[in-house]
Amino acid sequence: MTRKRTGRRQRKLSEIPNNTIDAFNLATKARPAPQFSFLSDDDLERIKQRAFDLLEQHGVAIVHEQAHAAMLAAGARAGSENNRLRLPRQLVKEAVENAPDIIKLCGKSCRRDMILPRSDNGFIMRTGTGAHGFIDPETDTYRNLHIDDVPAIAAVANGLDEVGFIAHPFSYGVHELTSDIHGVASLITHTDKHIWLQPYNVENVEYLMRIVTIAAGGEEQLRQRPIASCIMCSFTPLEFKVMDVEALIQCGKAGIAVHACSLPSAGGTAPISVAGVVLMAVAEILAMYTLAHVLVPGTAMIATPLMFTFDMRTGRALHSCVESYQAKSIAVDVLKHGFGLVTHTYGSGSDTPDVDGQSMAERAMLGQLVSLSGADILGGVGQLECATVFSPVQAVLDNEIGAMHRALLQSPPVDDETFNWQEISRVETGSHFLDSPHTLKYCRSQHQPQIFQRTGRDDYEARNRAGAYEAARDKALQLMAADPPESLPDKDQQNEIRSVVEAADRDIIGKQVDHSGARKVI
Repeated sequence: MTRKRTGRRQRKLSEIPNNTIDAFNLATKARPAPQFSFLSDDDLERIKQRAFDLLEQHGVAIVHEQAHAAMLAAGARAGSENNRLRLPRQLVKEAVENAPDIIKLCGKSCRRDMILPRSDNGFIMRTGTGAHGFIDPETDTYRNLHIDDVPAIAAVANGLDEVGFIAHPFSYGVHELTSDIHGVASLITHTDKHIWLQPYNVENVEYLMRIVTIAAGGEEQLRQRPIASCIMCSFTPLEFKVMDVEALIQCGKAGIAVHACSLPSAGGTAPISVAGVVLMAVAEILAMYTLAHVLVPGTAMIATPLMFTFDMRTGRALHSCVESYQAKSIAVDVLKHGFGLVTHTYGSGSDTPDVDGQSMAERAMLGQLVSLSGADILGGVGQLECATVFSPVQAVLDNEIGAMHRALLQSPPVDDETFNWQEISRVETGSHFLDSPHTLKYCRSQHQPQIFQRTGRDDYEARNRAGAYEAARDKALQLMAADPPESLPDKDQQNEIRSVVEAADRDIIGKQVDHSGARKVI
């Protein structure tokens, strides 16, 4: 079924800033994308109303003192516990209504810029984040992900057309307290694509913002061309830590987009049922939009439900089980079509530790489902073992799958021209269309894979049974050896970024040593 966006005013083309009109490109003229939904209209409305009820009757805990006071001043009411605030339904609706509905994510060069939602009804992809493991494409061996691997991840992602932006991983080889700062400093000097920030501590937010400001060329340049966006996470169930609220405030002031991320685990931090975990995610994301509306009005927000399911036999969090698929799809449906929000969820990834048949099956199912549900950003390129491992080979394969999903979303035109009516209506017995002018005209319109194989048995055997995996490994190694892009921070900016990292190590790690004794570098 196909739904129109509801729940908020849609901007007219005349309201879009002039510099985005060409990229936005009259989306109303695009053919409707195919859409899948688990929900009836009544189901969707029921989830929306219960999310409002949950926020209004029970509320959320906001630990950030200044934010807590600001929310009370805006009309929130004290809840049943310390720090808990109940959010009036009208305040939440007002926040959703006034959130920007066109999001600009810039690269260091204009050719890397992205406008969401896309005019072709498609999506962009991003690399996996948080991975502490790395599968070396040269040796096929697993090891801890080192800070020296960040340039390799950047190089691979630089050459993947479907990857719109890159997330920094958790890196060993530097202190755990400032690993995010080291990772961003390395990433931003090795890619001209947009990057995604994920702070690890409240003290770190300021340093991350300083790094991206330097790389952008200054505060005003960053505001005009936001080369980074940042994640803000709920502390499920229904709580917001100081770090995440502070990230929202600083990003809003700097003019960069915030991914409002809910990370519930069904059976753990959320009800075990699919409907229950969806309700938790939707309510938390609406609460983040309300915080943004009160604290930093006009901040670009991206609704980001990243849902997991506890395996009750093992206690492991599952990213690619059937229940997680359903939850991601439904959450995207509600947020995109029920509230009209730009959405971001996992569109790739697997629970298996390696690049194998299970991995390919799981990520293909996930990507197809959430893209058909309307997700604007598909996360998880290259990630394995429930988002804890990064594989360059898998990233190349994910890029191939993403291209197929994008082609799948383009609804084929149906008219006399595509019927080839003039010929099909008078085709003779035993005839064919191989030499048809229609075939000649459209023969290059077919989607052509770059990595997936279409060879016959003889060629396959002659190549020692090398298939898509081997082609992806060759491509990954080629990309890792490629020259860096041109639009990178210059030497002066790199030196300034290095100084910020050194200051972060000195200030943040030093404070920990003062209070807790010496901490070793991992």
